[in-house]
Order: sequence, then structure tokens, then C-alpha cells
Amino acid sequence: MRRLAARGAAGDAGEVVAPAADGWDSAQARSPSPWRLIGLCAIWDTGVFLPSAAWNGVSSGVERRRLNEAKKVSRRMPLSPRISHPPRKQSLESSYIFYTLSQGGWEMLSSVQEIQLKRFEVTRPRGLGNKERGRVPRMARQPAPPWVHAAFLFCLLGLGGAIEIPMDLTQPPTITKQSVKDHIVDPRDNILIECEAKGNPAPSFHWTRNSRFFNIAKDPRVSMRRRSGTLVIDFRSGGRPEEYEGEYQCFARNKFGTALSNRIRLQVSKSPLWPKENLDPVVVQEGAPLTLQCNPPPGLPSPVIFWMSSSMEPIAQDKRVSQGHNGDLYFSNVMLQDMQTDYSCNARFHFTHTIQQKNPFTLKVLTNHPYNDSSLRNHPDMYSARGVAERTPSFMYPQGTASSQMVLRGMDLLLECIASGVPTPDIAWYKKGGDLPSDKAKFENFNKALRITNVSEEDSGEYFCLASNKMGSIRHTISVRVKAAPYWLDEPKNLILAPGEDGRLVCRANGNPKPTVQWMVNGEPLQSAPPNPNREVAGDTIIFRDTQISSRAVYQCNTSNEHGYLLANAFVSVLDVPPRMLSPRNQLIRVILYNRTRLDCPFFGSPIPTLRWFKNGQGSNLDGGNYHVYENGSLEIKMIRKEDQGIYTCVATNILGKAENQVRLEVKDPTRIYRMPEDQVAKRGTTVQLECRVKHDPSLKLTVSWLKDDEPLYIGNRMKREDDSLTIFGVAERDQGSYTCVASTELDQDLAKAYLTVLADQATPTNRLAALPKGRPDRPRDLELTDLAERSVRLTWIPGDDNNSPITDYVVQFEEDQFQPGVWHDHSKYPGSVNSAVLRLSPYVNYQFRVIAINEVGSSHPSLPSERYRTSGAPPESNPGDVKGEGTRKNNMEITWTPMNATSAFGPNLRYIVKWRRRETREAWNNVTVWGSRYVVGQTPVYVPYEIRVQAENDFGKGPEPESVIGYSGEDYPRAAPTEVKVRVMNSTAISLQWNRVYSDTVQGQLREYRAYYWRESSLLKNLWVSQKRQQASFPGDRLRGVVSRLFPYSNYKLEMVVVNGRGDGPRSETKEFTTPEGVPSAPRRFRVRQPNLETINLEWDHPEHPNGIMLGYTLKYVAFNGTKVGKQIVENFSPNQTKFTVQRTDPVSRYRFTLSARTQVGSGEAVTEESPAPPNEATPTAAYTNNQADIATQGWFIGLMCAIALLVLILLIVCFIKRSRGGKYPVREKKDVPLGPEDPKEEDGSFDYSDEDNKPLQGSQTSLDGTIKQQESDDSLVDYGEGGEGQFNEDGSFIGQYTVKKDKDETEGNESSEATSPVNAIYSLA
Repeated sequence: MRRLAARGAAGDAGEVVAPAADGWDSAQARSPSPWRLIGLCAIWDTGVFLPSAAWNGVSSGVERRRLNEAKKVSRRMPLSPRISHPPRKQSLESSYIFYTLSQGGWEMLSSVQEIQLKRFEVTRPRGLGNKERGRVPRMARQPAPPWVHAAFLFCLLGLGGAIEIPMDLTQPPTITKQSVKDHIVDPRDNILIECEAKGNPAPSFHWTRNSRFFNIAKDPRVSMRRRSGTLVIDFRSGGRPEEYEGEYQCFARNKFGTALSNRIRLQVSKSPLWPKENLDPVVVQEGAPLTLQCNPPPGLPSPVIFWMSSSMEPIAQDKRVSQGHNGDLYFSNVMLQDMQTDYSCNARFHFTHTIQQKNPFTLKVLTNHPYNDSSLRNHPDMYSARGVAERTPSFMYPQGTASSQMVLRGMDLLLECIASGVPTPDIAWYKKGGDLPSDKAKFENFNKALRITNVSEEDSGEYFCLASNKMGSIRHTISVRVKAAPYWLDEPKNLILAPGEDGRLVCRANGNPKPTVQWMVNGEPLQSAPPNPNREVAGDTIIFRDTQISSRAVYQCNTSNEHGYLLANAFVSVLDVPPRMLSPRNQLIRVILYNRTRLDCPFFGSPIPTLRWFKNGQGSNLDGGNYHVYENGSLEIKMIRKEDQGIYTCVATNILGKAENQVRLEVKDPTRIYRMPEDQVAKRGTTVQLECRVKHDPSLKLTVSWLKDDEPLYIGNRMKREDDSLTIFGVAERDQGSYTCVASTELDQDLAKAYLTVLADQATPTNRLAALPKGRPDRPRDLELTDLAERSVRLTWIPGDDNNSPITDYVVQFEEDQFQPGVWHDHSKYPGSVNSAVLRLSPYVNYQFRVIAINEVGSSHPSLPSERYRTSGAPPESNPGDVKGEGTRKNNMEITWTPMNATSAFGPNLRYIVKWRRRETREAWNNVTVWGSRYVVGQTPVYVPYEIRVQAENDFGKGPEPESVIGYSGEDYPRAAPTEVKVRVMNSTAISLQWNRVYSDTVQGQLREYRAYYWRESSLLKNLWVSQKRQQASFPGDRLRGVVSRLFPYSNYKLEMVVVNGRGDGPRSETKEFTTPEGVPSAPRRFRVRQPNLETINLEWDHPEHPNGIMLGYTLKYVAFNGTKVGKQIVENFSPNQTKFTVQRTDPVSRYRFTLSARTQVGSGEAVTEESPAPPNEATPTAAYTNNQADIATQGWFIGLMCAIALLVLILLIVCFIKRSRGGKYPVREKKDVPLGPEDPKEEDGSFDYSDEDNKPLQGSQTSLDGTIKQQESDDSLVDYGEGGEGQFNEDGSFIGQYTVKKDKDETEGNESSEATSPVNAIYSLA
């Protein structure tokens, strides 16, 4: 039975879903901000994915492609008994949607949906949902293809990418788009040189040509695109494009600096004509080499060369006749059949799409065998049969025995060797001193060319090609030198600093020769720029100290050598910006159990804020254990569990303030098929049922669908699909194939496959139709519309021929020409017994219909379309939804709604009547007609409720009366502060607050929270510097008390209270001062344990970062341990100034565990624990460990036993030496560098003398006992001398195994006693 199950999870590690009822927002409908590199990105070991709520929409279109690979992979890769449940790298899903981030948002990668089934899992891990079946075939993960690793790296860029400035803040220009450095254009088209940049304010542009200012205004053909620096040169009114060739450079400037593009070399494509020439016939002797030169005209870019006959037939090429890289056609030896055609070189030019043909060559072959007998072509010795003399190879290209070639790093290296000879030589490639790079090297042109892609420095060296035939061989050596144009080691990045901060720009590049570095500022050499005392240039680094607003500029780094240059722009921007969140607020993310996910919290601020994560409002920062926080603040949850569900808050803080955002995480159970369809064999005409029972998370919507042969299954009259099974009635031969059950939810899916085999019925056909071939029906014809009415029409058609298979269904489709012209939609479906139907229609649609017939073989082609019929219009039958009223300013209210789609318009000129009035006053309705989807009401009081109605209307009338929706005008800042603020100290790190509420009319908006701002004024410890950074604590809702925690003990604090609404903070309350009592200190810093020798252990530590009171000293506890045995704990107390201690070891074998803590009057603080280093030869202790075993080497009986063993080994070695010195015969070739053949001399016993006279330094000397056997230029494989090919190599590369000769079966059976034992093998057997 062949069975396969594949599991997927379209959102295992996260899907952003629609807003929930409690007001949580969604990021699904919004594109990520342009400065956001990675949003909610999750990673598995197979790819990078964006959580997407659009899975259902995508899956319908790609479901067939996603599942198409399962069958292919299952056929070519048998399932192996390997458990492959995720040791997951980072994950999102296993039914995968891959995306990439562009300026406008995320885009799905092409042809990626098919990847998710290219992995198998053999065993489902126990405890993950399959209790009914212990072992189920699953899809096991395989190593991902290279592009997946690339996508994986792309996602990881978000973990450490450079921070970009939001576009609403002022910033210098940045080049965002430019033409390539070598810009070749088509002379028939207008010239376009691209240059686009961003900045705030928007930059202006100007150009230079050949390093001189290019005055665009003086040339009527040249213009610049609006809001861009792109040049357009128009030749519609005449002109020569060649006049504009040169080197162009774009400058983008605003008041904060100037950015430069690359120097763009503009060249016009050229396709010159072939020179006219008369070519005489080429006379050549049969068997001689021949080169037909192409010499194409020089084009820009170089043309593509190919050879054809004058009748446009391609020239057949093989290892005898082939085209070289230079375009010439080479004949290794000419044969008589080469005269049967002529040879013309063709050049195809890329831009003009033209092909130019050279006058053809004709050949005249002189031969000793004038008859071109085709039977000789397959003769085993064709050349001798035709009287052609055989000769050794010689090189046609390149000439001589050696040549050299230079290639640039990152380019492709192409080495070519074309040889003549009879018979045609074979070409082989080698590299001196090493192997060819197998991952980059490939052979082309019948092994005559070697291409090495993406060349690097290690590819330099000497390569040689070996041309050989049965007459001999020759070689040509090519010395390859790898140079390099400049490439980045450290490309300068934009520098964003706060006033007074330090920073640096680094520009490091490498190349061969070493490139030089030149710095510029705003397009001018740095040497000619005004002096800046805060700036220092140190070679490839610019250092900024105590930067100020005046330091803003754009710096350029130009690094160049003789092979090219690199130009990079990097601006220095000095900003003072409090933290802000860049992602949508309050996102809801649903994930699948046991997956890995990462929550991203993009933010911006200057100075760069620090970011912390909290869960469910808890005070402890999330980092460590199942959580990991990356440098950019992203939170990774390594394996999702049920208890990980909750609300996660990220808080970004810098010295200017704080910002926070929340994400709600929901954990869902995975979807599992616990009873899969089984392979079945059925007779034709019987009934078959395929089971598919599924378990899934009840909060997710389950969809079960079926595929046949990896294509969507059409459920006809003979099939019945239920939630847990598929039934096929009257099975026929066409039902044979694979059936896949697909159980999917919004977040994941599971697959199971079975194969149905149908046994053919051997009975004689009982009717005429059964004996005739069946086919798809012909298309219906002669469509006619009758009974025309406002909302209906009758469609009649004439059926086509059913082609021996009765028509079962008709599908009626329609197309309209107003909203989606040319797109056909299914309208209705009818039984195959009817040919007329009444169709229900919608108002104001210009219909056209067609009909498709279906039988058991398949569907017909669509019929020709009917005539058009336009229904009359009508008033709308519904109104727009999602009506809201919210203030964007304190004196307005913006009314928004979701516009109606085209099918709901019911008539032309769809518009909306917007009405509003104050709720309390019940005044008359205000109204206005709007064609868009928003309207702003101005001059409103601050935060008052309004009744809002939005009604649809078209030219035929109004829609139904809408219901009222309550909206509010804009909020203003609160006018009052909390009063009677009372502070009570609870402990050394927390206080309780109590205050009186403010009057509701002073809030001037919706009361969001009361907020406490507090800062640490000073410490009660003298000379201890403290940060006076302002912090805040929020108390949502109309509350009268709260608790502020995470305070520093033994400190003086100040506190103020404010009221917060949707607009912001109100005035601050009276400042309160309080003092926190003494607390326990933090852990000592940098606790170090060193062991200089076996007698002492040195301990060192630093004072705690936060003493939190008056330090009384340190407490050290340490204990010796050895395996499971633990000694008595020792306690040492030290003075507060002591930071070193030395422990004298009493036991040289045991290790020590040290626990150190600081203490104040309140008590001991957090402890830090370290262990002494393990001895180098420490073995893993066992339960049978005793102290006596440590001294076993000193026992007398042990010493005697070792001496006896040594004596026995010495005796055996002496015996081996004696036997070897007597000239024993061993089954080894007489000479290793001579191939073993039947003519080799043998002794009578079938063995060979092991006496290599060529390598004997002295007569009677012995072969080395290490068993090393040198292969001296031998082509023989050592495997040939092993028994049954079982020879092996050990870790250092030496050969292990019997070094014996291969024998025929008869020889082996007759000479079994003649095989002498090798002394080398004897030594190995002793080991």
C-alpha cells in the first residue's frame, strides 16, 4: 500500500487577522511603512514568511500548484525511517505563502507556493495530536534550496538593519533609483536616464555631463520629469542620439545636503553592417583541421554569433565540429560529408533585434575515397576505412603550450581548448595543485570549454586542458590571474545622532589592486569644504564628536582602482525626537501550537530608544528561557505553548519620553487528519468510499476538499462528498488515480493521499456506445434570448454532439462590459436534459452569455457568445457599511464609510447623502451629497456626540432609509489636573498613589487614563550619579488609585500626575516628593573564577551596579563537589571594599561551586553563581567511582600486567619482521604504476613478488611499517585491490583494508593456500 500524508500550516507562526469585537486593530489591510524592513516576520528552517490573513483568497488560486509537488517528490524519493519533527529554526507555516517587501508593501514571490510539499516527515511525534495511530507517514523536511536561505537571510536583516528616518521628519536627500553605470540605449527610442531621490524637504535636481554643468533649459530635446531628476531626451522632432553620448551624474539637493548618483556612462547601441566580400571555396584535404573565421562587425553590445547554412538550417555541432567562444567554426578533422552544406556566420544584435548574415563559405574536400558511403559513418574505424591517416592531437585554439588569462572577481571565467587530430580528440580539464571547484565549474561545448562562475581569489592558479586520442595526448597550460574591482567591506550607512552625541562613518573596501578612498561632502571634496571642529578624518573613517544641528550633511565615499569604482552616499542627521511606534496598534495574531514566532515592534527615536517587552501587564521584562529579544527589540518565542497566549506590550524609551504598543497572541490547535484514506482496488461499476476524518481547533473554520492526480476534483453526479468521506458510485476506469484529502483552516492544513486502482471489466460490450470511443462534447450553438424582462431573460441553445458520452450538465456564464469587460463569470448550472433556462439578472448590467456542456469525459469548448442584453437600472437596495464619525482635530468630525461595490450600485452616478446632527439638542439634520468615501464636518464643539446617517443614491433614486450611528467630534487637551495626590511608600521599590478624579467637563474628550510621571532626583548614597530620566506609569480608566513599581531603593523621587485623553496629556499636578527606603543590592558584577594551578583558585568581582543602600559587605558560599557527591558548604564574609579572594584547594580532583552576594542592612541581594574550571583530563564520574581508582596506576599487579602485554606485543612484532625479511610473497602487483593485465608474470601459486626495484634505496631494506603506499602517477584505483570493493580510508586519509590483487574465480579456488598475509595487515589485526 502506498500512502502519503503531508502537513502544512498557513499561519503556524502568525497570522494577522481582522479586528476583534473588543477593538483590537488589524495590520492586514495596511501596507507596512516604507521604513519598516521586516514587520511580523517568522522563520522556519525552510523559508521566510509574512503572516497573512489572505490565505483563503490565495489558496483557491494556488491550491493546485501547492499540492502538485507531492506526487513528484514521492515518486523520486522513498520515505526513510527518520523522525523529523521540528527542531525548528524560526517558523510561520508549512503551507507557505512567501513574500518580499517593496516600497509599497509586501508582494508574493512567484512560483514559491509549490515549495511547501517538497519535504516529508515520516513519524508524527507522540503527544502532538495523533493518539489513534501511533505512526503515520508525514512529510519530512529536507535541506532547503539556496533561494530559501536567501529569503531566510532577508528576514534576518530586520533583526539588525539600519534605522531609517520617517518621511515626516526633516532629512537630507537619499538617492533611491538611478540608471546603471554603463547605460546602453536603443538609438530608435527616446533616451531615459533615471535619477530619483527622497528627502524632506523634497530635493531639487541638476546634472553634469562629462564633469561640466548640463544646462537642460538650453536644449529643447531634453526635459526632466516632474518631482524627479530623471532625464528624458526626445528625438521625435529629429536629432542624433550619438550627440548625447558621455558621462552623466545626477545631484539631488535640499537645504540639509546634496546626494550624488553614480557616474552614468551613456552609450548608443551600434549594429554595423557586415563588410561585403567574395569568398572563394575553401579547399581542404579530408582529415585535415579547418577553421572558418567569422570576424563579426564590432557592435555595442557585442552580437550573439551562430552558424547556419544559406538555407537557414542550423549547423549540427558535436565534438568534431563546434563553434568557439570567438565565433569561429572549428573542424577537428574534415570529412567528406562536410561538403553537403555551406556555412554562414550570423550575428544577432540585441537592441535592434536584427540578424546579419555573412556570405557563406563553401568547402571542397579532397579525398582518397570519393564515394560518400553513409555506411562508413558508423564503422568502428571510420577513418581507416576512408583512407584517412591517423595523427596525434594538436591545439587549434589557443596556440602553443601555455597562455595566461585575467578575470575580475565575481565574473565568470571561461577557459577554452579546441584541438585537432584523427580520431577526434577528447578534452579533459585539470587544475594544478588542487581540484576543480565542483560547485562552480561546468563544462560546455562538448568539454572544450570550462566555465567557473562567480570567480574568487582562490580560483587563481594554473589550469591545463589535456587533448588525447589513441595516437597520443598534448596539454595546454593556462595561468589564471584574478583581479578585483572595488567591493565593500564596510559600506557607509546613514548616521542619525542626537545633539551632543558622537558617531562615525566608515568606508572600507577591498580590491586588487588595493583601491584608494576619497571623501566628499555634499558633492565637493572634503578638503575644500568649510572646516568643522567636530569632524575628524582618519583614512577610511570620519569621526564626529559632540555633533550639533549644523553638522547635518551628505557625505560621499568614492573608492576606486583601475578596474572600477564604488560610490556611496551616507548622510549625517542630527535629531531630537521622542520614541514613536511605526506599526499599527493593538494587532491580533493567531499562531499554531508548538511553532516558533517573532513579534516585531518597529519604532523610531533619537537618541535611539531601548525597547522592552512585557506580558499581560507584568512587571518583569521578557528575555531568556522561551523568549529571546534581538538587538532591534524584536521578541522571539522559541516554541509556542498554550500558556504563551496573552497580551504582549513593547515599550520604547529614550531620554525624551516613552511609546508603547500591544499585540494580542492567540494559540490554536493544529489541524490533523487522524483517519486517512486507504489505497483501494475496486472493480468497475462498484462503489468506493474514501475516509478522511479530521481534528481541528473549534474556533477555526474547517474546509475539506479533494484532489485527483493533484488537480481539483470535479464532483459530478456519481460522487458524493461529505465532511469525513468521499463516495464514488459506479466506478469507471477514468476514476483510477491518486486522491488527496486536503483539510485546511485559516492558519494551517493537513494532507493525506491514497491510490484507487480500477480493475477492467473483460465482458463483451452490451451496447453500441460502449464499444465506441468517447470524447468531450461539442460546443453548444445558436444561443437565443427570449422573454426579455427587467430582472430575467430566457436563454435557449442547441446542444452539440455528445461524442458517445451523454451530456450531464450545462454551465451558463456571463460577461458584462462596464466594470470587468472580457471576464466571464459562472451564472448558473442546469441538468444535461434541458436546453433552455430562465436566468435571473441584476439591474443596470449589459449582459452577454455563453454555455459550456459537460459529460463524463470533460467539458466542451464554450459556445459562441449570445447577443447583449442590458437590464434597466433601479435605486440601490442597500447602504454603505462601517459608518464612523471621529474627530481629527479639536473642532471637526470626519465621517467615513466603506464604499459600495459596482454590483450594488444598480445605476449610474452612485453617490452618498451624508446627514448629521447634535445628539443632545435634537436639532435639524444637516446633509451633503458626497461622491467619495469621507466627509469632514467643521466648526464643531469639543467632543460632543453626533447622530450620523449615510444613504446611497443613484440616478434612479435613493436607497433604503439608513440607521443612525453615533460619532464624536474632536478632542482637546484636558484642562484640569488630578488633585489631592497622596503618596504612600509600600516598600523599597514600590509606592501606592491616591488622587481625586477630575470633573468630566474638564476632560474634553474620552478619558483614557491617569498617568504618573516620576523621576529619580538623587540617591541617598554620596557621590553616586543617577539618571534623572523621566518615567511614567499608566492607570487606564476612571481610577482613583494605583501602584508604581520598579523604583530604585534608597533614593529621592519626584512625581507629577496628569489626565490623558485621545488628544494627549493635560496640565500637571503639584509635584510630590518621596524617598524610598534601603533595599537589598543587585548582584555583584563580573564574577570571575580562575584556577592558575591545582592548589589555588582565585576569585575576583566588581561592586554591584545598584547598591540600593549602604553596603555592609559580601557573603561567599562555596562547596566542593565530584559528580553526585557534594561536600560541606563553607561561608566567608568580606568587607564592602574587598573584591578578591583566594581559595586553597584541599582536594585536587573535586570542583568547586561558588555563590557570591552583596548585603545591606536589609539583607543579602541577588546572588551570582560560578563553578571552577574542570580539569583537562576529567572523566565523567560514574556510580562506581571510588577514591582507590585514582591510584590504580601505582598498584603492583597493574604494573606487572602491563609489562606482560608489552612483552607479548614485542614478540609478535619480531615474528613479523623475521617472516618479512625472508622474502615472503604477497598478493600485490609487481609494479604499482603498471596496470594489471593477463600478461603479468605470475608465480606458480598465482601470487606476485613484492619487490619494487625502482624504489629500493638499499638492498635488503624493508618497506615502511606504517602501511603507506604511494601512487606514482597511476590511474589505477586502490579499490581494485580491495576485497569486494570494501577498502576504506581512515580519518587521516590513509588506506585501510587488504591490499590484494583481483583474481578470476578459477584462480581463486585453485590457489587459496598461496595468499600470504601482509605484515601491514598483521599489525592492523593486532591493533
